[in-house]
This record gives sequence, C-alpha cells and structure tokens, in this order.
Amino acid sequence: MATALFYASSTGNSEEIAEKIANELGGIEVFDLSDTDINKINEYDKVILGGSTWGEGELNDDWDEVWDAFNAINLDDKTVALFGLGDQDGYPDDFCNALGLIYEHVSTTGATIVGSTSIDGYEYDDSKAEVDGKFVGLVIDEDNQDDLTDDRIKAWAEDIKSDIL
Repeated sequence: MATALFYASSTGNSEEIAEKIANELGGIEVFDLSDTDINKINEYDKVILGGSTWGEGELNDDWDEVWDAFNAINLDDKTVALFGLGDQDGYPDDFCNALGLIYEHVSTTGATIVGSTSIDGYEYDDSKAEVDGKFVGLVIDEDNQDDLTDDRIKAWAEDIKSDIL
C-alpha cells in the first residue's frame, strides 16, 4: 500500500505545510480531514498525521470532530509520522500540544512512530509534543519562525523518507 498524509487545517497553515511535505516526499496522497472519512487511514500501511494547536493546547475543530472515530482505528503494524504547528511566543505554556495529544494516542496502538526532531531552536515553556527531550514529530511555528519552515520540512522529509515511503 501507498503512503497518505491526513491533516486538519483551520486557517490554511496546516494545509500549506501538508502540501510542502507531500511535495518534498513525492508520491503520497493528501487528505483534508474536513472532507475525508477518518477511516480512510485503514487503506494505508504508512501515514503522516498533522494539524495545529488551538486555544490553550487543544486539537483544532476538524481533529476534535473525528477524534472518537480516530481512536477506534487499528494502527497496529502501521508506520506513522507526525507534524504539528504551534505558536511558541503566543502560547509558550502549551506549544504544539495538539501534536502531543495525537502522539499520546498513536503511541498506545502498536504503531511504529518515526520522525522525532530536535527541540533546539525553539523557545517555549512546556509542550506535550516534547518527549524525552525531543519533539515527537516535525514542529513548525509559522507565526514566529516561518523563515525556517522550508529547511525544517526538507530535513524531516529526508529523515523519514526511508521509513515512510
């Protein structure tokens, strides 16, 4: 089976990042959770999941709407990479927490999670996306560090390519 990327985007930033990731990796299908049945994940052995953090560390509305159905999906034997967007200046106490919430669930399923990244270069107080001194996936801050986005995507895509394609 092929690889697919599933994302949720409220303002368009996550959509833009999803498209950049797909372009960098090449050959993957991309699905917006606002108009895709979350159970489509079942059709793929390798998936990339992402979106942005809203409010005080919450999933955005599209992820929130499919959360119960997502939790019912069997991710055993799947390879999963994660990406998240956050604002480290505006929300330093819960930076990229939605990524951490998705990770918390995926990590209990038997899936193989790939693509952790360094916390170097970020300034925040707390994040559920940080586990054992690393981020659990690609972290993007389009509000404060958009000049680093393309390089971060390129490096992450290169890192996960052998596992996710």
